Amino acid sequence: DKKFRPEPFLVEFGEYHPLKPIMVTDTKTRRGARKGSTSSSSSSSSVPTDPLSSMLDGTDPLSMFAAASASEDLGRRKRDKEEDPLGPDFEPWSSKRGEILARFTTTEKLSINLFMGSDKGKAPSPGSAVSEKVRTRLEELDDLEEGSQRELLNLSQQDYANRIEELNQSLKEAWAADQKVKALKIVIQCAKLLSDTSVIQFYPSKFVLITDILDTFGRLVYERIWTMCSDPRPLPDGFTVDDVNDTAKETCLNWFFKIASIRELLPRLYVEAAILKCNRFLSKTGIQEILPRLTAMIRGIGDPLVAAYARAYLCRVGMEVAPQLKDNLNRNFFDLLGTFRQISGENVQNQLVLQRVEVPEYLTLYSPAINWILQCIAYRAPEDYINCAEIWVEFTCRHFTKREVNTILADIIKHMTPDRAFEDAYPQLQSAIRKILLYFHNFSVLFSIERFLPFLDMFQKDSVRVEVCRSITDVFLKNQVEPTRDPVILNAMLHICKTMHDSVNALTLEDEKRSLALLIIGFIRMVSFGRDFEQQLSFCVEARATFCNLEPVLVQLIHTVNQLAMETRKVMKGNHSRKTAAFVRACAAYSFITIPSLSNIFSRLNLYLLSGQVALANQCLSQADAFLKAAVSILPEVPRSISVEGKFRSSENFLLDFINNFLATLLVVPDHPEHGVLYLVRGLLNMVQDYTWEDNSDAKVRVYTSALPLLAAMSQETYLYSIPKMDSNETLYGGDPKFLSEINKLCETLIGQILDHLKALSKDESIRRQGALAFSLFGVVLAHGDLRNNKLSQLSVNLWNLSHKHGYCETRMSVRTLECIKHQAQQHDMTHLTDVVQRLALQSRT
Repeated sequence: DKKFRPEPFLVEFGEYHPLKPIMVTDTKTRRGARKGSTSSSSSSSSVPTDPLSSMLDGTDPLSMFAAASASEDLGRRKRDKEEDPLGPDFEPWSSKRGEILARFTTTEKLSINLFMGSDKGKAPSPGSAVSEKVRTRLEELDDLEEGSQRELLNLSQQDYANRIEELNQSLKEAWAADQKVKALKIVIQCAKLLSDTSVIQFYPSKFVLITDILDTFGRLVYERIWTMCSDPRPLPDGFTVDDVNDTAKETCLNWFFKIASIRELLPRLYVEAAILKCNRFLSKTGIQEILPRLTAMIRGIGDPLVAAYARAYLCRVGMEVAPQLKDNLNRNFFDLLGTFRQISGENVQNQLVLQRVEVPEYLTLYSPAINWILQCIAYRAPEDYINCAEIWVEFTCRHFTKREVNTILADIIKHMTPDRAFEDAYPQLQSAIRKILLYFHNFSVLFSIERFLPFLDMFQKDSVRVEVCRSITDVFLKNQVEPTRDPVILNAMLHICKTMHDSVNALTLEDEKRSLALLIIGFIRMVSFGRDFEQQLSFCVEARATFCNLEPVLVQLIHTVNQLAMETRKVMKGNHSRKTAAFVRACAAYSFITIPSLSNIFSRLNLYLLSGQVALANQCLSQADAFLKAAVSILPEVPRSISVEGKFRSSENFLLDFINNFLATLLVVPDHPEHGVLYLVRGLLNMVQDYTWEDNSDAKVRVYTSALPLLAAMSQETYLYSIPKMDSNETLYGGDPKFLSEINKLCETLIGQILDHLKALSKDESIRRQGALAFSLFGVVLAHGDLRNNKLSQLSVNLWNLSHKHGYCETRMSVRTLECIKHQAQQHDMTHLTDVVQRLALQSRT
């Protein structure tokens, strides 16, 4: 085929220069005493046309000195100039060598058959038309095929390896002694050994050992030709064929001609592949043309295992010299797939039966070759590889177990991590995650996949990483039906939720914060350690440190801890042991430490109140007292307006709701012996008195009105409600007149403040508010006051009249109120209300 014939090297007219010396080269072939050993000596004589020619051909003293200096360190310079086309991200063959030798072993006896040639000479055929040089080459190659046989039998695996190493050493010695043909003989005979599959389990290791010899031979030939090109000066970096002298080219061609004359396919293929790199000296496109030809030659190998490893070797040497030629790699891979049908054929099956090897074991022999070919194909292919891997992820998830999924994830990480290739493949990587989540709803299994979390670490872009974590958490919340304490799930989800949390910064929108917080809260609610309350509290402590920047999550954690304290009390069924009390105090401490970190004032107020209520329910009075005092102390911090769903609204209604709840709790809180009577009530009312309310606001008076029912309830002999096993003021004071006197004084003060405010609302624009407040106070006096007291009775009538004075009171409400009073007056101990009802009249606005 003309395609693969060596190119003629002609001197172009442009290279001629009148001052360039005329070189006359005389090449003689010397036949030594050793049969089969040839060497060529070339003598060159230069006849300069003029004295200036020595300046041009580099033979002046300075040039000769520079050339001599350069040749001293030729080997080192050669290594420095040869740039490895493969980067550090490519796993070299040397790293796989030891693993293969350790994995594929045998106890069977091995043999080595060598045909090392004879010493007899061969006379040239008379009348031959070929030149003496060509005839000599053919005679030497014929001698390689015909000769004495050397057979080594009953070798152990170690003996076999030792013999192969001896052959490798013999190759080096022959080369050093200028016995190039003997060296070629050794290489050919070793390559023939690769056709022997008599001990098939050992074949991958045999391949490793013998290709070491082929590699040595290829390196020696390349260095030999390189040396010939380095006189008088070394080749430049990234040399081209134009930089190679004619002598080196001829020597290189001579090697390829010798190899082409090898009769058997397998050694001819392997030896030519071994010196494939030498094509750089002959042609710019030689390697690109030779690789397809060698690939096609492998199709002539009948044994599929032998062919597979031949393809692996060709891919290996091809990657060393031309890693960019992917088409040839792909062709080898698909040819390899095509040979698998031979496994079910008669020849292979008979061989397996003869050697007592099962098909699954036989198939494992292909793995080193296949793995290497796939590694070569996938090298620096981010886009082609990941597009293929994306499909394989779904296939693996659908039909295999987590073990196989872990394998493919590890492989993706291996290929996408170098040079941060994953940055250009986020859509494919996200698609892979979605497909995994589609088939893995058991998160204990999913998170036990070793490479799953490292796979997530490839999402370095914040927006993409958060989106992936959101999708995982969302699927978890939809499919995790029962609460879990599985450490595998908890650790993984904490990592994922922390990733979402850590993405929050000053520029994050409130909607985004709220969305992330809801996902994290959903996860926290799915965590339950059953009755292991201490472990649950430890989890909340860890979660608080992890999610400290998302306030809704902290609020949820405080609610969880308070619920935990109540569940402890419920489980113990009222048995207030020391251990239980210590745990409840620990829960209270958690809340007391966490609440001040919240920025929302009403979140702090409500959680202080809730935590105080929980402490009271668990008979932890000192903790309850601390919570309630903390709530009272921050009331002045409440702003007059707050943001609600992005809009600013008055905070008065929220504050009034909180104070009403707070007042209801104070009924069961016993007074502190060191702080005086009703110290919490007085402290709250003082804060309300000093608070800066809005202009024209009735909020303070409404608080005073709400405090009156509390004070009335505190004056009862038996309170409306209490906490089991905890004494309230009803027990502490036992109806003490001094205690009741303090309550009455406080009530008189509050009523006086309310009446003063009503008087101030006499203007036209305030009379509607005046009527509403008067009717509200009338209802409190009617429900909680003793109207047998003439002052209270008269106060109630005055308030009724004031509320109806201007006709703004709702008539329906007034009628229903009068009917209720009349109904109560019919009771035997409420007859005094009859007189009150008669004094209450409905009025309309005139």
